[in-house]
Amino acid sequence: MNQTLICNVTVYTMNEADARFTGWVLLEDGKIAALGKDAPPACALTLDGRGGVLTPGLIDVHSHLGLYEDGLGFEGADGNEDTDPVTPQLRAIDGVNPLDRGFREALEAGVTTVAVSPGSANVIGGQIALVKTAGRRIDDMVLKAPLAVKFALGENPKSVYHDKDETPVTRMATAALVREQLYKAKEYLARRERAANDPDEDEPDYDIKLEALLPVLRGQAQAHFHAHRADDIFTALRISKEFGLRPVIIHGTEAHLVADLLAEEGVPVVSGPFMTDRSKPELRSLTDEAPGLLCKAGIETAVTVDHPEIPLRLLPTALMLAVRAGMEEADALRSVTAVPAHIAGMGSRLGRLEAGMDADCVLWSGDPLDWRSQVQAVFVNGALEYRREK
Repeated sequence: MNQTLICNVTVYTMNEADARFTGWVLLEDGKIAALGKDAPPACALTLDGRGGVLTPGLIDVHSHLGLYEDGLGFEGADGNEDTDPVTPQLRAIDGVNPLDRGFREALEAGVTTVAVSPGSANVIGGQIALVKTAGRRIDDMVLKAPLAVKFALGENPKSVYHDKDETPVTRMATAALVREQLYKAKEYLARRERAANDPDEDEPDYDIKLEALLPVLRGQAQAHFHAHRADDIFTALRISKEFGLRPVIIHGTEAHLVADLLAEEGVPVVSGPFMTDRSKPELRSLTDEAPGLLCKAGIETAVTVDHPEIPLRLLPTALMLAVRAGMEEADALRSVTAVPAHIAGMGSRLGRLEAGMDADCVLWSGDPLDWRSQVQAVFVNGALEYRREK
């Protein structure tokens, strides 16, 4: 039995908007075994938190970590297969390098789980994986693959394929390609199901692209839509309704401009990055206020830094800026813990400190939203993966 007791800490459970208490947390065999306010249980391995703060491990549910390796340029750029606008068959796990130093830097900043996504050059980019940030072999780090399939609307696929004199060069063509591929996958699935139930029906020939879309059509995986402009967001929702998809809006730069309408739709938004420049026209409404405005409208909102656009080690800094711009502190902390865990369908394992959850937690020297606070220790699956040197 592997046990670690973390005591003398203020525990931010994330079970409610702002549930906190001073006490202890017991980690056992990769899970949180118990936590409390009274006298802690005896434990051979004890970490004194020295009055610091213990939170769940931080989660960024949209990144390209390990697909764009730090400082390598083209040699380390494996996130966009921009030779074909429709590539749902690509799997992020086949391109991730977990030994890229971005993983270690993310871990040392308290980020314990990330969704790693292909980029947005293609209309359909590939399969997204949810992974822990500790490990050397990606197969051992995966929580769910595929978590989702990446779709991209707006300027990115337009500009990439305009430069190649290929389709799509308009938003109409982008949406048409998505519909075409989903319709083909729907027919492919129907033929497979008929063949399974009728010996006189022939199985369709194997098609790797269509196979990759079946989890999305079956509701087993989400559809993550890269969409900045409000009209692109609603195109994503229109297509999702047509094919029964489970959409998540990624970036949603103009989502705060239509927050009341999105709230009616009940669609989650992964907001950010907002610590960046307005490098293209569809970012003209970029603002630090966005995640706070979305939360106030009742929208399930997570915050992303879109690594490597903004390095994952700066995820806590993004929260500080959002709070300064009006986001409630409790909402900010939940936007990188309980909320992204729920969006990813992992709310029973990640994002909160309670018995039975994965033992992913971060010990801070003080309030995580105070720029002076430092990460003192990080646990992933109960193992001490980082300890700050004195």
